[in-house]
Amino acid sequence: MDYLTLSFLFSFILTVAFAITITGRRNSRLPPGPFPFPIIGSLLLLGDKPHHSLAKLSKRYGPLMSLKLGSRTTIVVSSPDMAKEFFQTHDYSFSSRSVPDATRVVDHNKYSIVFLPPGDQWRRLRRISKEYLFSVQRLDAGEHLRHEKVKELLVHVNRCCTSQRAVNIGEIAFTTSLNVLSNFMFSTDLAQYDSVESQEFKDSVWALIEVAGKPNTADFFPILKPFDPQGLVRRGNVYGKKIMTIFDRIIDQRLLTRSSSLVTSANNDVLDSLLNMQQKEESEFSRNDMRHLFFALFIAGTDTTSSTLEWAMAELIHNPEKLETARSEVIKLMENKKNIIQESDISQLPYLQAVIKETFRLHPPAPFLVPRQAIGDVEIQGFMVPNNAQILCNVWAMGRDSKVWSHPETFMPERFLEINIDYKGQDFKLIPFGAGRRMCPGLNISHRMLHIMLGTLIQNFEWKLVGNMRAQDIDMGEKFGLTLQRNTPLKVIPFGLK
Repeated sequence: MDYLTLSFLFSFILTVAFAITITGRRNSRLPPGPFPFPIIGSLLLLGDKPHHSLAKLSKRYGPLMSLKLGSRTTIVVSSPDMAKEFFQTHDYSFSSRSVPDATRVVDHNKYSIVFLPPGDQWRRLRRISKEYLFSVQRLDAGEHLRHEKVKELLVHVNRCCTSQRAVNIGEIAFTTSLNVLSNFMFSTDLAQYDSVESQEFKDSVWALIEVAGKPNTADFFPILKPFDPQGLVRRGNVYGKKIMTIFDRIIDQRLLTRSSSLVTSANNDVLDSLLNMQQKEESEFSRNDMRHLFFALFIAGTDTTSSTLEWAMAELIHNPEKLETARSEVIKLMENKKNIIQESDISQLPYLQAVIKETFRLHPPAPFLVPRQAIGDVEIQGFMVPNNAQILCNVWAMGRDSKVWSHPETFMPERFLEINIDYKGQDFKLIPFGAGRRMCPGLNISHRMLHIMLGTLIQNFEWKLVGNMRAQDIDMGEKFGLTLQRNTPLKVIPFGLK
């Protein structure tokens, strides 16, 4: 062996030894956690309900825990105090995103307000969302639209009541949420309650949510991403392209309408506002940015709202005395008003608000929020959170912590009548929408929609479980996915109030 080869080999061995030493020193300062197996790490500990599994592990290792999930270092936060440390004290240090492989569908990861790193483009999209979509002025201006969509929901349920036909609560909530968003954005419906025609958009959104909710090997072993071993990105691209084609069709039609000399008034919806902004020379907001902004909002804003409403209805039907209390409050308030609850009425319905809060506590739509990622090494309470570590905040575990909540497994809306807690990101006991700079921008529209949909459904109808099932026998089991879904869809038969 010549001297040059020997020198190279010796240098290589020293480099590897140094890297192992440095890694060992860094890992020795990681938060406590289970000892990882070779290659797979602690993946076998997750099971099919990882929010449950990690909640149990946190009782052993504490509210700040580290795991090796495949090749990824993952830090799990499981208490309000620790969440505050991460998302308030060190918010910027954890403001990047852990990007799931499924976001590569239609290259969404490159343009998404949800997954972009906190740079200029992300700030631009955040500002646009706040100003053109979710400002108080914009939401107030769209109240009549949401009111109309809830009236259509009421009409549909009335038809089912007349024919004694079962209602799938999650499905009708999804349709309502989707049409609220599509009218807010485009002044048009993109789904129907009964018709099987013109359902391409709704079916594509459902399919993408299903794809994104499947466990993906490439998320645990990023080296596999180029190969898409489970074919999830390939399958998702089929539906993603359909959605983008529909957006293109809507945008092209609007541009044609705007250019017509016969048109004297605009729709004054989000699309018109964004097109007006785009026409300004200084605007850096492209058509592609617009399409991906719509894409993110429809995927994130429909399933989360509909699953929360379904859980709220399931809990109320499972607890008839709570349902009667909520219904009586709404009926009493609405005695001398119009027959459908208004958004201005929400503040006068403390028990209904408590029902929504309690639903978020027990059934947060995203049990780990949207995972974040560390920007550089960060020291937290004497432990080291390494650069690029994935951060999971187990809000499901936080909502069922007996150190924080009395009778944590029991549905008790009354607890929120006694304590002043909201879910707007300041009370870390209840952060279903997250906190800090990466908090969900759609909180306010979701807040309004959940209360008026739930209030309308319980105000106007009695509900009977399919098959004469007793309320106490209802299946309250859950399954993990993109959002926290029920094991079985909630199907109930509406009856007119006596």
